[in-house]
Amino acid sequence: MRRTALLASAGLLTALLPLASAHAADDPPPVPVDRFEGEVPFASQPAEGIFTWGGDSDDPPALTLADRTDAPEGAKVLSGTYDISGYGGFTHDFAANQPAHDWSAHQGIRFWWDGQDNGKKIAFEIKDGGANGEASELWTTSFTDDFSGWKQIEIPFADFVYRTDYQPVGGIDHVLGLTQMWGYAVTLPVGVHGRFAMDDVELYGKADQSLRASIATDSAVYPVREGDTATVEVTVATTGSAPLDEPVTVAYETAATGSADPGKDYSPVSGTLTFPAGTASGAARTIRVPTLKDKAAEPAEAIPLKLTVTGAKPPAETPQIVVDAHGLPYLNAKLPVKKRVADLLSRMSLAEKAGQMTQAERGAVANGGDIATYDLGSLLSGGGSTPTPNTPEAWAKMIDGFQLRAQATRFQIPLIYGVDAVHGHNNLAGATVMPHNIGIGATRDPRLAQQAGSVTAAEVRATGIPWDFAPCLCVTRDERWGRSYESFGEDPALVESMETVIQGLQGRANGKDLSRGDKVLATAKHFVGDGGTEFGSSTTGSYTIDQGVTKVTRQQLEAVHLAPYETAVDRGVGTVMPSYSSLDILGDGQGPVKMHARADMINGVLKGRMGFDGFVISDWNAIDQLPGDYGSHVRTAVNAGVDMMMVPYSYKDFSAKLMDEVRAGRISEKRVDDAVSRILTQKFRLGLFEHPYADTSGAARIGSPEHRAVARQAAAESQVLLKNDGGVLPLKKAQKVYVAGSNADDIGNQSGGWTLTWQGSSGNITKGTTVLQGLRNVGGSVTYSKDASAPTSGYDVGVVVVGETPYAEGVGDVGNGHDLELSAADRAAVDKVCAAMKCAVLIVSGRPQLIGDRLGEIDALVASWLPGTEGDGVADVLYGRRPFTGQLPVTWPRSEAQLPINVGDSSYDPQFPYGWGLTTLTEVPRGGAKALRALGAAARVAEKKGADGTGRALVAEARLIVQNRIGQRIIAAVAKPFADADHLLLTGRYGEAVRALTAAYRAA
Repeated sequence: MRRTALLASAGLLTALLPLASAHAADDPPPVPVDRFEGEVPFASQPAEGIFTWGGDSDDPPALTLADRTDAPEGAKVLSGTYDISGYGGFTHDFAANQPAHDWSAHQGIRFWWDGQDNGKKIAFEIKDGGANGEASELWTTSFTDDFSGWKQIEIPFADFVYRTDYQPVGGIDHVLGLTQMWGYAVTLPVGVHGRFAMDDVELYGKADQSLRASIATDSAVYPVREGDTATVEVTVATTGSAPLDEPVTVAYETAATGSADPGKDYSPVSGTLTFPAGTASGAARTIRVPTLKDKAAEPAEAIPLKLTVTGAKPPAETPQIVVDAHGLPYLNAKLPVKKRVADLLSRMSLAEKAGQMTQAERGAVANGGDIATYDLGSLLSGGGSTPTPNTPEAWAKMIDGFQLRAQATRFQIPLIYGVDAVHGHNNLAGATVMPHNIGIGATRDPRLAQQAGSVTAAEVRATGIPWDFAPCLCVTRDERWGRSYESFGEDPALVESMETVIQGLQGRANGKDLSRGDKVLATAKHFVGDGGTEFGSSTTGSYTIDQGVTKVTRQQLEAVHLAPYETAVDRGVGTVMPSYSSLDILGDGQGPVKMHARADMINGVLKGRMGFDGFVISDWNAIDQLPGDYGSHVRTAVNAGVDMMMVPYSYKDFSAKLMDEVRAGRISEKRVDDAVSRILTQKFRLGLFEHPYADTSGAARIGSPEHRAVARQAAAESQVLLKNDGGVLPLKKAQKVYVAGSNADDIGNQSGGWTLTWQGSSGNITKGTTVLQGLRNVGGSVTYSKDASAPTSGYDVGVVVVGETPYAEGVGDVGNGHDLELSAADRAAVDKVCAAMKCAVLIVSGRPQLIGDRLGEIDALVASWLPGTEGDGVADVLYGRRPFTGQLPVTWPRSEAQLPINVGDSSYDPQFPYGWGLTTLTEVPRGGAKALRALGAAARVAEKKGADGTGRALVAEARLIVQNRIGQRIIAAVAKPFADADHLLLTGRYGEAVRALTAAYRAA
């Protein structure tokens, strides 16, 4: 019997305590877990104790054992305060050097909670199996703090579910055994400044078989071809895998409540399955449901299989046999896609269309039942939203499970699943992580960009994912932006040249390769102008620039920010994502307007003028930033041209509101049909109707040497040699090398944000090679001291690897807890090593760092960007296995006061200009001004003949001559024409490029 008591005062508490502790005569007495009288200390593993945790230093709650006259038990309670922005809570772990506790004799766990009536959910989890409390399996449930004063919360063990969003050891056996328990944890609510009190955690009641035994089916959905027989496997399982104490029966019958007709579409079945006492856990029985064949073409039809269980917990939902849709034109793969789309669209209801326009987060749909209920068209994994364990097999199994749910819909329209694979399949542990786009831009190698896209696509599709929210085609114009590294560079011509990545992801521009098992649908983002947001214009939380306002003239918009999208459309990109930011076109009279509301840009420019025929997907909850009520949000975005809404946790509200707006005539049915047609077209092109499930044949190549070789080459080519006095680089194997710095041996730092989690993290987070390991792998004499505290005498050269720690989006904005300065520890390491020996400093970062005040003491300086998991590539250029060939994709400023500073500015005096990059590839050509004249004449001829390869080679030769003359004497008169030359080169004006370089030569 379940009991709760709501107590308003200490006197009432005293009167009711005997009732609260009472139990049935045959129940075992309650077993205390924690009375909070001081018997359990504040401590952590391996000792028994209570400890706090949180997402950052401010998130762990403050705890105390406080005297309370109204304490439900004893004199003290556990009391605390909290103000959590990320996540936070506390844990009671049992001692790891003692045996685990056995809770299997009890019905559940209960405790007293001092309610604050804040309406917030509080998660409570228990720790089962494994080596200790921090290496156990987590089972979770929650209760709502919607009451005031003390209340006893009773939770039967049957209410706990396996936690799917996080498991410390990747899961063990997915069975709540209760025989090896390691404690409990409480997760407190986010977004409120609150207090809590808790008392008397104890085990209560007697376990009965219906709580220890459960019945499950091997699936929730059983698609079957018309005329075939569906086979349903029914399994009994017990906690602790003990044999059944008492018999379990399962009565079954096909229910006539489905869309299939008994006797016409299937032969009804009924009966009883029996699992006698003594049956082993895991035993299975089979139910067979025959379907009947007729000559009619039909949509899918459902046959619910009703199960009535005695002696065990029944399945969470009624399994369904689904007779597959058949004979309808849209299912005919031989028909043109356009005809298939038109046929399917003509059959769909408004609710089904609304579902196709809706995208939910995987974590929001739990086991996936809502996929069919709401006819969802798409799911995604946000950054760090991964299955447990985070393996290719688990990804494929998870997505196949979601696709199976879509088979329970009337037309069995497959889901399209998307992820942010922005530098490799970066959510997957063990995947090949490429340099971020800023590094790819530094390579100036379109062929390599395409190869990187191909590797990414192959690894993503092999886990069952057909859609990638990449590439970012932003043109970064202010390095204070936390997304700077997502850009290929500050010059739209450079961004356009790197869009070969789209062919790497998708294949041919006509979409004919999308159904291949190694290609994915690409996304051009964030349309349009996100890289041009003005510092201080953001209104999103504590962001300073991300999601802010881009103020441009119409001409600037076209030339800088729109140009890359024209190229993307020409390359056949399948989807486009609008930006969170606002666009303010000077002189148009509209002022700043959120991009998700700009019909003139999405419908007018993108779909109209550019002829984009894919579909537009919103950014994460972006419509919530639009003005007005929710109906206005939906109406504005859909009418502006957004076809699918990324509404991770509000998918039910969006679907319902969309239908309301259509019925009210505020969104036209024609607009909905256009959106759904675009979405279905890409699903047909991807081959999802014929092959909705994962093709894992390429899974063995995930993180393979072949794929890592591409990432290693990309890391090597992305290294930009900014300074090299005395030829310090490349290093020689015979030299004794002293390595220091915070980023020398940290694969998390060198991979940056969007690596396993949204923000990324420092440390050994995934497979790969750090810069230090790469140096050691070359075989030279290498000594490492992170903080340069080891003696520095006796070395030939020092390598100091410094820079940023990971961040993503506006979290990384300068002014939001970040700046462009090296940390104090990094500055100290540079100073100490460079004072003691010749030194090379590598800056591992997503954007330029201010190094000017130390440039004189540094012999060699390298912009390493965020090279990804293959530190061997960095070592390759440091030791001369590959030459330095990278060029700056953005201008390197002297000070933050110069920002924004970009190629083409009228006032331009940087530390290093856009396009700068010394090389160790070849000797500098001789001849000076005379050679430049000859190169200029030859470049003009090559340009006239359309000989692009020759033209590029001539400009590269001229650049070597000019850089050699300039040295480190980079003044404004030199920097401006030098930077302009690289832009001219990228736009095919080879003669003018050499002319600009000649001007820089003369000014030096």
